[in-house]
Amino acid sequence: MAARYPFADLNTLPDDLKAKILEVQEKAGFVPNVFLALARRPAEWRAFFAYHDALMDPESVGRSSHLTKGDREMIVTTTSAANQCLYCVVAHGALLRIYEKKPMVADQVAVNYRKADITPRQRAMLDFAMKICQRANETEDSDFEALHAHGFDDEDIWDIAAITAFFGLSNRIASFANMPPNQEFYLMGRVPRDKKA
Repeated sequence: MAARYPFADLNTLPDDLKAKILEVQEKAGFVPNVFLALARRPAEWRAFFAYHDALMDPESVGRSSHLTKGDREMIVTTTSAANQCLYCVVAHGALLRIYEKKPMVADQVAVNYRKADITPRQRAMLDFAMKICQRANETEDSDFEALHAHGFDDEDIWDIAAITAFFGLSNRIASFANMPPNQEFYLMGRVPRDKKA
């Protein structure tokens, strides 16, 4: 699978992009392809990752949320599968497996979240995310009531919808650009990591 657009050269990037990408590389052990694919347009990269971080790591912008990291990645994996985005299913499925400590959950929610080994709360969350993904125009007060019954508040509901909408954009960029998932993502969270001495 070859990308339709060349990845940016890390050494030619503006200092802020380069620093963030090196930080990610240090933490993950590799550079996820999305960072270099989007870096060809630095202003868009900054806007994309600012919104990404505000949604996926709300504490980084001084906000708290009742959604766990696993919940967030579950939304991304499930809706990315509905949008047939290989990159996001593979990359965020890897993070989902790690955060939930369940090696099979990403495959389950990507194929059919209704049969996945998830909680009723998570299923309600994904029911709403899928509605936003496919039929946001049909959102009704009853959708909010169903989520309130599972302990979500209105800010949580905004998070579910905004994550779904943001990754709808991400899915479409990754798909038209033919962005390949990094090989490292495929095994993450499936096999035990080597213990460091």
